[in-house]
Amino acid sequence: MITISNLNFAFKKKEPLFRGLNMELHPGRTYGLFGLNGAGKTTLLNHMSGMLFPETGECLLNGKPAMERQPSGLSQLFVVPEQFDLPTVKPDLYIELHAPFYPNFDLSLAGELMKMFGIDREKLLNKHSYGQRKKFLISFALAANTPVLLMDEPTNGLDIPSKSQFRKVMATSENSERCTVISTHQVRDLDTLIDRFTVLHNGVIIFDQTVQDISERLVFKKTADTTDTESIYSEEILGGKRVIAQRNPGDNDTLVDLEFLFSAVVESPDSINRAFQMEVTS
Repeated sequence: MITISNLNFAFKKKEPLFRGLNMELHPGRTYGLFGLNGAGKTTLLNHMSGMLFPETGECLLNGKPAMERQPSGLSQLFVVPEQFDLPTVKPDLYIELHAPFYPNFDLSLAGELMKMFGIDREKLLNKHSYGQRKKFLISFALAANTPVLLMDEPTNGLDIPSKSQFRKVMATSENSERCTVISTHQVRDLDTLIDRFTVLHNGVIIFDQTVQDISERLVFKKTADTTDTESIYSEEILGGKRVIAQRNPGDNDTLVDLEFLFSAVVESPDSINRAFQMEVTS
């Protein structure tokens, strides 16, 4: 679906942003692309959509260079950017004008999603709030039914109820054939949506595992034992520590804390990755 091989890229007069970056994305998965501010998440999405070109290496979309931006390829891809402008038209006219570019566009689904998001279809798009404009664009993106969907910080600008709506809409519109990449630094907003957790840091992918494998390999817990030496990563909290440890037989099930895991990966990637190289004990 998307293959990135030995990608190198730098903005003019700056240090390299990507250094030999490799990544492969497949249909039927929702990837959470996480990184600190400035890590290059948006730049990486722009390479996937062909808006930026590699200095060396390649980024392929369905086997063809994304930078070629052929109409046949663009009809299979939709990007929800963090910053965007919408024209002075009503939602239905926008759909009428733009839906023909996407052969699998579902008009009925677009109406359902706009209703779920509370979009006023009689109001000009530029008169909606930023949050409502973003929810309209998300509705259009999901209704386009493209095999590849790229979303850059989709929850930025949304209030807490709207973030809940977003998660519900994404779950309702799940597509087993779609490759979805959601870029964000707000881990907690997306932890129930993604099935693969990918961290971009210092120009390379430093962690890339399915949420299922994470739950089978790691245990997340709090302990009052400040002398604990079995943890892979820990942080001091009031009354003790919260830790990430290798899962052992007999460990009780715990929820995967992706926000805590993100901190651990950025601070100690080698330790976390080693946990996925060890044999699983039963």
